[in-house]
Amino acid sequence: MHLKISIEDLEHLARGAAFLGTGGGGDPYIGRLAAREAFRTYGPPEIWDPTDVPDDAVLCTVAGYGAPTVAIEKLICGDEVEHCLAVFERHLGRKVDALIPAEIGGSNSLTPLMLAARRRIPVVDADGMGRAFPELQMSSLSVHNIRSTPVVVVDEHLNSAIIDAETDQVAEQMTRTLAIQMGLRVFVACFVMTGRQLKEAAIWNTLSIALGIGRAIALGRQQGDPVQGLNDYLCSTPTYGLSKTLFDGKIVDLRRETTKGFSMGHCVLRALDGSGNEAEVMFQNENLILKINARMRAVVPDLICMVDRDNAEPIPVQNLRYGQRVKVIVVRAPEKMRGDAALQVFGPAAFNIRETYRPLQAMAGSD
Repeated sequence: MHLKISIEDLEHLARGAAFLGTGGGGDPYIGRLAAREAFRTYGPPEIWDPTDVPDDAVLCTVAGYGAPTVAIEKLICGDEVEHCLAVFERHLGRKVDALIPAEIGGSNSLTPLMLAARRRIPVVDADGMGRAFPELQMSSLSVHNIRSTPVVVVDEHLNSAIIDAETDQVAEQMTRTLAIQMGLRVFVACFVMTGRQLKEAAIWNTLSIALGIGRAIALGRQQGDPVQGLNDYLCSTPTYGLSKTLFDGKIVDLRRETTKGFSMGHCVLRALDGSGNEAEVMFQNENLILKINARMRAVVPDLICMVDRDNAEPIPVQNLRYGQRVKVIVVRAPEKMRGDAALQVFGPAAFNIRETYRPLQAMAGSD
């Protein structure tokens, strides 16, 4: 049975996608407004279950790219995203049959829905990460030998470029350099694939899960404990299966800067129970590592998510503020994101983190 997403569902979907984005993936509010306007004008797009995608279908990803701190200043129009896909299709020499989110995070889950509504094509209930990551090659698609190139890059003035490269990592370096020159708020179309490749490489049913997260938070608010409702829901999903609150505190130090094409920094939290315990979260567009009392408790590719302690509202890195009272939730990454080949692409070493990845259940359950 196909997932159906209505205008009324977009708020829940955006909230769930913001949570899975682990601090990144673009601003969910801006993405929701863009999708809502497209749904009102053109109607909601059809959502394909991965099992129903024809093996010979041609698909691609379309996403915002740059730094989250810039994206909230240079808002999405929609024309630039449609132009990005048009340039990509012209380069391919054919139309794509459907879109798939590059990542299940913030506005990058909603941008394909907006574009699909405008173009009247389907979106697949899946994505390339099961979370958000800051670099192009940090994707299950890339791990499964689906090349990111050609990459089409478009800015708000409809300037465009087509990038080809020997490897996805080189494509990331070229795209990042170009994005900086184009204002650090661009859109990219990339990762052309067949339906057969998608079924093997993608993380399935993440749009459904994001919508379920949003609904679980809403129900939890009605029942008095939205954070617990969120954890309970994620623990019930086969894709994630483990979600746990590891810290409850107040932000007492925050450093954030836009540099090298990313929003980078860290925040320090002090426990609210008077114990004196402290936690530190480091981020590069997305949250990368959680330490409690200087001891690592979670690290990429597992998800580290910060939410408002009272209403479980996900907090993107660009919205972190001194004095906020938050809970830090850790979620086990999907299985495809935890294999040896995957860890080589987006494990701790890929971010110059001098820690060895350990399964979340081992760290989260330790004292």
